[in-house]
Amino acid sequence: MTKIKALLPRWAVLIFLVAYWSPHLTMASDYGESPALAKLVQAGQLPSVADRLPEQPLVTSLAKLGRKPGKFGGTLRFLMGRSKDVRLMVVYGYARLVGYDDHLALQPDILRAITNEQNRIFTLHLRKGHRWSDGAPFTSADFAYYWHNIANNKELSPFGLSQELLVDGKGPTFEVIDEVTVRYSWDKPNPFFLPALAGTRPLYVFAPAHFLRQFHIDYEDPEKLAERAKAAGLSSWAALHNRMDSPYKNRVPTAPSLQPWVNTTPEPALRFVFERNAFFHRVDEAGRQLPYIDRVVLNIVDKKLVPAKTGAGETDLQARAINFSDFTFLKRNEKRNNFRVALWTTTKGAHIALFPNLNAKDPQWRKLFQDVRFRRALSLGIDRHEINQVIYLGFATEGNNAVHKKSPLYKDVYRSKWASFDLQQANALLDRIGLTKRGDNGLRLLPDGRPMEIVVETAGESTEQVDVLELIHDSWKKLGIKLFTKPIQREVFRNRVFSGATLVSVWGGFENGVPTTSTSPDEFAPTSQQQLQWPKWGQHYQDKGAAGAPPELASVKELLTLHAAWAKSASEAEQARIWHRMLELHADGVFTIGIVAAVPQPVVVQNKVQNVPEKGIYNWEPGAHFGIYRMDTFWIDQ
Repeated sequence: MTKIKALLPRWAVLIFLVAYWSPHLTMASDYGESPALAKLVQAGQLPSVADRLPEQPLVTSLAKLGRKPGKFGGTLRFLMGRSKDVRLMVVYGYARLVGYDDHLALQPDILRAITNEQNRIFTLHLRKGHRWSDGAPFTSADFAYYWHNIANNKELSPFGLSQELLVDGKGPTFEVIDEVTVRYSWDKPNPFFLPALAGTRPLYVFAPAHFLRQFHIDYEDPEKLAERAKAAGLSSWAALHNRMDSPYKNRVPTAPSLQPWVNTTPEPALRFVFERNAFFHRVDEAGRQLPYIDRVVLNIVDKKLVPAKTGAGETDLQARAINFSDFTFLKRNEKRNNFRVALWTTTKGAHIALFPNLNAKDPQWRKLFQDVRFRRALSLGIDRHEINQVIYLGFATEGNNAVHKKSPLYKDVYRSKWASFDLQQANALLDRIGLTKRGDNGLRLLPDGRPMEIVVETAGESTEQVDVLELIHDSWKKLGIKLFTKPIQREVFRNRVFSGATLVSVWGGFENGVPTTSTSPDEFAPTSQQQLQWPKWGQHYQDKGAAGAPPELASVKELLTLHAAWAKSASEAEQARIWHRMLELHADGVFTIGIVAAVPQPVVVQNKVQNVPEKGIYNWEPGAHFGIYRMDTFWIDQ
């Protein structure tokens, strides 16, 4: 297949994949469905399965996935730490216009096909006869509604188009070709578009027009809308529309969906029930409509109790809120509570990383953090091998926040540079900076005489992070630097980083540790305020110069230049060159300090749950945790 793809023009690849991956389509008369839905059909409460499916449903080849044909029925239980985690059913269900398969290649999903002309013109072909979960047609009208009534409505989208829809600040030309075809055209390449559609938190370019018109001022009486907004405790029709149009948040049970399971429970609740989508667009090779499982239940519990409740058998499929430190306890309970524990690979750039705030408010600390020698010294002062052995039993990979070995861009030097444990070299670097004065307690002194005490702030959600920081505390003390750990609530944590109040924070590394040359390098340049090492520089890019500040360091300016060059490049060789230069700058610049990576993720599966891979990648972006493994193909042996 690789050789064939190499002979094709780049725009033809996705069209080819449709033919390559789809098995022979089943005749409509062969379609099968859950007995629960068959009863509704017999009672006249639901159309037949042939009338509910698109004319060309997506046929999932279980054989190619290495899985068994399933049985219909049953309930799958998850444990979640807060009610807002209902959004994870959009993550796990992972129905997207285009999506990643388990080899991290893009494939059409909700779309029947897509034509990509030089990353500039994208023609989206819908599945004729596809329907929303309430039975209403899903057509190009839903794309037109989003474009005209949401994306280009100043009250609903006050900040304009999403970043992924802009090329040099200019949006696309949008066209409705026919009922099942739309087109987006840019003057220049937009390589960000397809990955954004496939994202774990995807870019939405469509919305259920038939449902949302009742909340839109272009279609409803303004006074009536004002009354409805007031009754809902909202200030305007726009606020009401935005609340009802929240497909990722997944908190409006009445909102139509294209996901395999649909939320039926209004908030507040401690138990959310998701029922199968009777109009879901996928079938297996035998023509049986997916998903196999009838319902999914999310039970909301204290996050700290999730490992214990999982070990007691109170969940059917669990990875969230479980850490590698829980592995031994869970293994001891396998036979007693009838489950198995698999270890999946994590592919973040780092499982745990330190983020020196290069935009810290304190001028002396900011100057130090912007000095590459200081960042290198901090990295050299960490005994990663000790951390790996003590906390991760030697299972982790030691080194920088860098790409994973599964990435074609991987080089050993990206993981290892400035990441050995070398106190002598670290102390020499600190002396060279001029930090030679020490207090009576042995701590180095800042130029103004303050002791070098670094507070590392955490979101307070992981004792594992605290354990790692205790070991770093011991080795940094040998550099004359004292580390303090400060756990705080997540929102406070982020706001303090954004404001510059935080000196150093701790978090996971790059979300996408397995990029290819055609993957956007957004994470590797200051493009977002969410990037904890340079929030103000990222905000400056994100807000188009309206907020934040431009980068001060030459190496960071180069990252932005390379990022822009990658977006304009149509050559894979040139994109590869750009990627490697960006990775070299990160390895040499130590903008973030990776500790360990590839820490195995325990995945607990009740023995009755079938088709869950024994080995997999547990990653947010790309991967959507269970999403790329098609949770609609999991089934329960009752």
